[in-house]
Amino acid sequence: MSLANVASAASGQAKPATMQFEWNSDKASCGSQPARAWISAVGPVTDTTAADFEAFAGSSDLRGAVIVLDSEGGSVLAALEVGRSIRRRGMTTTVGKTTRVLCPDGTVSHSTLSPKADCESMCAFVLLGGVHRYVPAEARVLVHQIWLGSKRKRSLENQYTANELSLVQRDLATLARYTVEMGASIELIEAAARVPPWEPLYPLTRDELRHFLVATDGPSMQLTAAAPPPPTTPQPTGTQAQRP
Repeated sequence: MSLANVASAASGQAKPATMQFEWNSDKASCGSQPARAWISAVGPVTDTTAADFEAFAGSSDLRGAVIVLDSEGGSVLAALEVGRSIRRRGMTTTVGKTTRVLCPDGTVSHSTLSPKADCESMCAFVLLGGVHRYVPAEARVLVHQIWLGSKRKRSLENQYTANELSLVQRDLATLARYTVEMGASIELIEAAARVPPWEPLYPLTRDELRHFLVATDGPSMQLTAAAPPPPTTPQPTGTQAQRP
């Protein structure tokens, strides 16, 4: 019999209303050997998510640490700020779903990491922040046009002012500059711009992920040989955002 129950604090539950940053390890407290550690980033990006990430990271040396994204996207400018913060710290990004495994007594034993996860909308641009970027074959990176968050619903029926259209154009230019700054192809912006917000998000193909330089590393990427150990008590933080 396994020393741990395949029960999860995350299984069967919706993503949090706010993006949560948390250290995880697959070292089981009730058995097994330590192997990997990573930071999970789950939930939407909001206007305060960048500050939440800074508070989570603090003064820790995160060079070489892996941040695993599972997000529906959110605020354009906040996502770019988080991506730049990840790049300044020399971190690696990937896509995956973190699940908590419980010991027989109900306490958290350890975490497991599944590649079956989605990185949607502005999450794709947070992903670009990694010095190294790996997208598992089972994961999906989905993109679409940026849009006014307050008018995302009923986009076709809404009316727009000149100032609102100017805002979208300005943020699109900022997004394009960021994409090039992170070493990705401007073709990523073109692919996203083909998909209006009232249509389903477009999943980038494996060829596009490589060609656009969204993914730069293969499966040989290891979860954090060089990462600092997680703190004794995980410290989740974050806030929610609307998809633009």
